[in-house]
Amino acid sequence: MTIPAGLPVSDTCVDLLVIGSGTGMAAALTAHELGLSVLIVEKSSHVGGSTARSGGVLWLPASPVLSEVGGDDTAADAATYLDAVVAGSAPRELSAGFLKHVPATVDLLRRTTPLRLFWARDYSDYHPEEPGGSAVGRTCECHPVDTSILGEYRTRLRPGVLDVNVPMPTTGADYRWMNLVTRVPRKGIPTFAKRLAQGVGGLLLGRRYVAGGQGLMAGLFAGVLRAGIPVWTNTALVRLEGDGERVTGAVVDHGGREVTITARRGVVLATGGFDHSMDMRWKFQSEALGANLSLGADSNAGDGIRAGQELGAGIDLMDQAWWFPAVAPLPGKPPVVMLAERSLPGSAIVNQDGRRFANESMDYMSFGQRLLELERAEGRPVTMWIVFDQQYRNSYVFGAVLFPRMRLPQAWYDAGIAVRADDLTELGARMGVPVSEFLATMTRFNQNASAGTDPDFGRGRSAYDRYYGDPTIKPNPNLRPLTKGPFYAVKMVLSDLGTCGGLKTDERARVLREDGGAIDGLYAVGNTAANAFGTTYPGAGATIAQGLVYGYIAARDAAG
Repeated sequence: MTIPAGLPVSDTCVDLLVIGSGTGMAAALTAHELGLSVLIVEKSSHVGGSTARSGGVLWLPASPVLSEVGGDDTAADAATYLDAVVAGSAPRELSAGFLKHVPATVDLLRRTTPLRLFWARDYSDYHPEEPGGSAVGRTCECHPVDTSILGEYRTRLRPGVLDVNVPMPTTGADYRWMNLVTRVPRKGIPTFAKRLAQGVGGLLLGRRYVAGGQGLMAGLFAGVLRAGIPVWTNTALVRLEGDGERVTGAVVDHGGREVTITARRGVVLATGGFDHSMDMRWKFQSEALGANLSLGADSNAGDGIRAGQELGAGIDLMDQAWWFPAVAPLPGKPPVVMLAERSLPGSAIVNQDGRRFANESMDYMSFGQRLLELERAEGRPVTMWIVFDQQYRNSYVFGAVLFPRMRLPQAWYDAGIAVRADDLTELGARMGVPVSEFLATMTRFNQNASAGTDPDFGRGRSAYDRYYGDPTIKPNPNLRPLTKGPFYAVKMVLSDLGTCGGLKTDERARVLREDGGAIDGLYAVGNTAANAFGTTYPGAGATIAQGLVYGYIAARDAAG
């Protein structure tokens, strides 16, 4: 199918070919604005990629979104921070290229899409204590978007991670307070009511509001439709045309028929990572990873990375992913998203030995890296349980769909991913962990939590930890002892938001050969490229932001 009606699906020639319809749309919009003819091809039947399944936030340091509302961030401070956290795990030029083009990318989004961005103030950088780090954060979001602007193509937007029965367009900033509705009702109730009214009221007016990744991709998609840029869906990359020196186009598969697309100015690979290519994941990451636990789009199978390698492109950081701990899935189902759960007081995470092993509140990528480090050090997979009490269950949302006081699903108990007991001794036995070790762990945890400290792992010391904590708990919003049953334990798995190792690129988004030379006419952005920030996640939205910014950079370079 072609969206909108435009180039027929047959051999054709364009200036710029964009393969993938997630953040690659920024490259398409930039190229179109510069007067180039553009074609987007998308492997699946939906547009939006993994971005449409994400929280949709953007890490935009020193951007006009911040400065226009009084933010005092500077590119120099952001550069200092990136130098500190990237720590040489990626070329410094990649961070510099990103920072240089953030303001222009924001301007592009404002000119070419209906997106309205706002600063999610106080959403701390993930490592704010590092030089240049910011406790007030550099993360931005888009206001909810009415998908009715997509007209007949509204159903072609990739669905989100959660099925929502009641429309309630919730931003990340909203979620923070809605999660605390029973603890901070003066914030939670008005936020809840506002979004419920917007969602339900919008339907009465013929509007369908979405937020997060759905909202971001709806805005980008609307810009593509308005520009008349054709999108071929159900069209998969077969191979790139050209050699190790220059790429001239690509051969794609549409309905079992090969079609050749000549690209005069270049090809932008925006096909996502290798999230669901388990052969690649077991080879480069860990043989202990569960099959298809990724929250990334199911069409992400490393197509762009493999195609680049066939032409001699180098790869880097293939052991890395945007790790994201989640509730273990029911048979045949995906993992259940966890966001604030690990940070909230009245909970702790233990391994199969009944011991804590990390600061539960740390950012999700670092948490996953810690888990894999332990696996390598111990020579065995690490299993984990999040343990909490009834007060915790009465107070907070769990798994994004269980509101306070709701019972854990019986299906979780039946599948063995949840257990319940009146005391910790019985709970440990039902979890299958060594009871004596578990009791010793919880005794120490409770003693320290009573004093508001965590000398073992430092939970609650970072501004990032505290962002998703409970501000009504003093002195540490992330710590409270678990002393009164019933108690619960829910099994967790290591999921991810997508892989972030891929093709080596330079500050112009050009794909590099193994010898370091650029392949003329070939670009890679988003998770098809190796993470511009190396082995780190600087702040919420750094993955999507670099995809958009480097899409902008790639199109400008292709345009000359």
